[in-house]
Amino acid sequence: MLSLEELRLKIIELKKELDAVILAHNYQRPEVQDIADITGDSLELAREATQLDAKVVVLCGVLFMAESVAILNPSRTVLLSEGTAGCPMADMIGVGDLRAWKGKYPQATVVCYVNSSAEVKAESDYCCTSANALKVVEAVPNDEILFIPDMNLGHYVSTKTSKKIIVYPGYCNTHHRLTTKHVVRAKKDYPDAVVLVHPECRAEVIELADAALSTSQMARYVKDSSAKTFLIGTEEGLVYRLQKDNPDKTFHVISKVLVCPDMKKTTLEKVAETMEFRKNVVVIPEDIRLRAKSTLDRMLAIA
Repeated sequence: MLSLEELRLKIIELKKELDAVILAHNYQRPEVQDIADITGDSLELAREATQLDAKVVVLCGVLFMAESVAILNPSRTVLLSEGTAGCPMADMIGVGDLRAWKGKYPQATVVCYVNSSAEVKAESDYCCTSANALKVVEAVPNDEILFIPDMNLGHYVSTKTSKKIIVYPGYCNTHHRLTTKHVVRAKKDYPDAVVLVHPECRAEVIELADAALSTSQMARYVKDSSAKTFLIGTEEGLVYRLQKDNPDKTFHVISKVLVCPDMKKTTLEKVAETMEFRKNVVVIPEDIRLRAKSTLDRMLAIA
């Protein structure tokens, strides 16, 4: 078995051979983040995907992220670093489910969280991320919104807008596990810490935080803050980036429950294997890709 350093060097050589670029989500393992050309949240990676020159894009994250890159980059080969890395929340809604809900609320505009399949995006009107959800909802020329599939993010948006938000009962298993007990205990241990949580968390958890932010927003908040200690309420992988970018500050994950099993499936060995054997190619039927692209394009135009 190759060492981490040997794997890193192998991946660098494979990048040259394939003319590839590596994108990694903020929740990836530290060594995977370090090998990436671009690290960010879903919105940052979606934006960067439209500016690429490489022939091959290797997405270190989960399936819906790789699908988004493939939707926006039809002329490039998109590889998902680990083929079994999915998203339980995205799996909570299918096309049939969405069509049934659209039948219940025919006047509503469908705003689809990026954590969803290409097929579901294709059935939606607008896409959004946690960073721009409120901005997208406010820009929609309709006062009735069907927000799918994250009920927690949808509820959070509903507290910031006068529009009627109908939420689908999906959720992120990782963020939903975080409870007020976890936050209260962490604040007791670090009473001077600023508490930052993700808007995928439960409403009562958000109420205990100083701010509810996407991972990219957390990174900017921390950089601009004069505070020195932070409690982080999102997947623990983000702490590596925050600590790396802010060596003079201290970060603590609110609870050990904040680990996404699917994000942690990607290892350097998996990245190297995927690149070497051109595995896990993301292919989306053209009719679905075009409709999903319209949904993503509407988001990018707003964001």
